[in-house]
Amino acid sequence: MPRHLVCLTFDFDAMSGLVARGMKSPTPVSRGEFGAMTVVERLLPLLERYRLPASFFVPGTVIETYRDHCARIHAAGHEIGNHGYTHVPPANLTPQEEEDGLVRASDLIEEVTGSRPRGYRSPSWDLSDVTVDLLLKHGFDYESSLMGHDHMPYFARRGDVVPDDGPVTFGETTSLVEMPISWSLDDFPHFEFMRTATSLMPGLSNARLVLENFVADFEFMTRNTDWGVLTYTFHPYVVGRGHRMLMLEKLIHALQERGAVFSTMRDVAVEFRGRT
Repeated sequence: MPRHLVCLTFDFDAMSGLVARGMKSPTPVSRGEFGAMTVVERLLPLLERYRLPASFFVPGTVIETYRDHCARIHAAGHEIGNHGYTHVPPANLTPQEEEDGLVRASDLIEEVTGSRPRGYRSPSWDLSDVTVDLLLKHGFDYESSLMGHDHMPYFARRGDVVPDDGPVTFGETTSLVEMPISWSLDDFPHFEFMRTATSLMPGLSNARLVLENFVADFEFMTRNTDWGVLTYTFHPYVVGRGHRMLMLEKLIHALQERGAVFSTMRDVAVEFRGRT
């Protein structure tokens, strides 16, 4: 019997992603604060109204800043996954810095939830050459930062060799489940306006048109496979603006009408292992 799953995931970054880009003045800090102090109060009732489980990925610095919010997320039955300690991408850290931050974040999640996180998502979706090794070393079941498929989990590799002027040599397939993602199913590039000294992210897309894309990807999955999972990625301070919250609720309605089964990433990773 066909089974088409959806994971609603929220990267609860607060101001950590802006701080990682050197944006520490009051205005960017307030953008992150909006996501924590205002939007969590909107998201949790919405998810409860539709009885939907979700997966929240939270950097360690955010757990320390908003511990009560994280405790409420856990108490509502949602998964909390590891999102590093700071929001600096692993590819920009030394191996020791990456491991220290990974462990530190897991320790904080255990303090809040009573158990170690089973899943990981890297800040800015940019793994280092040692990330997969570290996740296996520290007992993670899955990670969610790669883009090798749109709606089918797979097992992550390690040890790829990517020269500047020759063919890629693919490395070893591991036992770590990859729960793939895409920028096209992430609210941030569609909606968030960000200006730095060296770049401009225009964002501010029409939410109705983004909703059409989000639903169409689910319809494509249902037409092309009997079993699959589509992962949507949201950020509270992005999706939490009024018209986007309305879009999120319309997305939930549209997916329910099309037979979507909502689940946490942790549970889907277990289900995928059972199918292999």
